[in-house]
Amino acid sequence: MNTRILAVSAVAVTIAVAASLAPAPAGAQEIGACLITKTDTNPFFVKMKEGALEGAAQNNISLQTFAGKIDGDVETQVAAVETCIASGAKGILITPSDSRALAPVVTQARDAGLLVIALDTPFEPADVADATFATDNFQAGVLIGEWARKTLGADAASAKIALLDLNASEVSVDYLRDQGFLTGFGIDIKNPTDIGDEDDPRIVGNDVTNGNEEGGRTAMENLLQRDPGVNVVYTINEPAAAGAYEALKAVGKENDVLIVSVDGGCPGVRNISEGIIGATSMQFPLLMASKGIEAIKTWADSGQKPANSPDLDFFNTGVQLITDAPVSGTASITADEGLALCWG
Repeated sequence: MNTRILAVSAVAVTIAVAASLAPAPAGAQEIGACLITKTDTNPFFVKMKEGALEGAAQNNISLQTFAGKIDGDVETQVAAVETCIASGAKGILITPSDSRALAPVVTQARDAGLLVIALDTPFEPADVADATFATDNFQAGVLIGEWARKTLGADAASAKIALLDLNASEVSVDYLRDQGFLTGFGIDIKNPTDIGDEDDPRIVGNDVTNGNEEGGRTAMENLLQRDPGVNVVYTINEPAAAGAYEALKAVGKENDVLIVSVDGGCPGVRNISEGIIGATSMQFPLLMASKGIEAIKTWADSGQKPANSPDLDFFNTGVQLITDAPVSGTASITADEGLALCWG
């Protein structure tokens, strides 16, 4: 990518969210902060932005929001971090499009005195950021892998699995979910940070989706050409799952394949009810964003940084398996129950 275009609903703007509330006490100064997401179209990031704006309004924070044009748009995110540093912001919340490539500019931000918190996608290593608020993405994958294995029962031994991942960069959120799913299904994952190095004959192959419906459809078409007998499909997120379903439906296989995913957006939960997706692991982006804003407020007021969850290198915002076909020994809730918790 040769251009670096800041995108905040297409144009970078400063949103003085506190202005809509009661006036701040005399002498109080707004705290500057930034939210940088991978895109501004995925419902997950739309909800994350909503949570950040709500938290900013409650904490006298002036929030700038930025987003890449597509998942993997590193250039835009680098430029956004640089803009935040120049603006004098106290902190940055970021879902890194590339958990390795963004490390230098994030280090630059921290050296300039900003608190940097990763949301959803950990940096590599995690301590590139001051803190991470995220789903346990590996556990999210394990849950849907267990569900698929138990649902198939004895047929799991002869499954034909298609893995629809994010992109070629193999960022942390991508390999954690993929490798978690394979672990839950009972497959040896070899190198836990490398997608596609497994040698289990049940794996038909991997393809990338860019986390959207069009990419999911194309990836599913590619893997069906490799083996039309695919009967289990793992997807990085629910938009990719919706695309995979359309590809399967086009060849009359929509009722012959288990599709599992991660997200917990309302469209995805409704797809559980309609039998499009068999199971999904729900995340809580609103909580990630609101906790991140609270952490920036605390940092600005006291210099105190957030703590990790016990025995983890991040703050775990939780995960919940959603399915209308529960299996023994794996806790889940129904799609109807999930609709009370979903987002988007």
